[in-house]
Amino acid sequence: MSAGAFNILWLQAGSCGGCTMSMLEHGSGGWFRELDTLGVNLLWHPSVSEETGTEARVVLERVEAGETPLHALCIEGAILCGPDGTGFFNRLAGTGRAMLDWARVLAAKADYCVAIGSCATFGGVPAADPDPTDAVGLQYRKAVAGGALGADYRSRRGLPVINVAGCAPHPGWIMETLAALALDVLTADDLDALGRPKFYVDHLAHHGCSRNEFYEFKA
Repeated sequence: MSAGAFNILWLQAGSCGGCTMSMLEHGSGGWFRELDTLGVNLLWHPSVSEETGTEARVVLERVEAGETPLHALCIEGAILCGPDGTGFFNRLAGTGRAMLDWARVLAAKADYCVAIGSCATFGGVPAADPDPTDAVGLQYRKAVAGGALGADYRSRRGLPVINVAGCAPHPGWIMETLAALALDVLTADDLDALGRPKFYVDHLAHHGCSRNEFYEFKA
């Protein structure tokens, strides 16, 4: 890792993996080249990193202990709080600990916490009634503030969870959010009332289309 790199840790909770698949489609040169260009260091990703087992656990434990700085914690997928609030429906393999526990511990260490996709933001498909796994988003249970981290959660840099919603979100939305964080240009004023970056939620995809006038007429 180069000096001054912006460290991100990506975890997958109750997820289909679609957000990762979307992210891998970013840019003509690929996601990893884009990260390198921005000086972003991917500490670990369960689907694309080489580290597994003990090696992966060491990465997480070093972040938890404060030995490795964590600039952005990215979580994909809903947090499964069942049964009975234990979170044991979804344990991080090899650790014996619930993803709910890891999310709370690591979010407290992160400069920024980023929810990737509709499941991580609002609970998504896993939270659909009757919601047998007690699935929630990081800071929302559907449209109600709360979620796994609680409505009052703020990262070390003073921001709520940054919600990059979408199923799956466009890779540009994810990468531009990470770029803004790495470049230290994203503030609370850049988020809407639901914690979503305004640069993508303030506009409809239709507005960039040359045939938008026909859509507006129909709408």
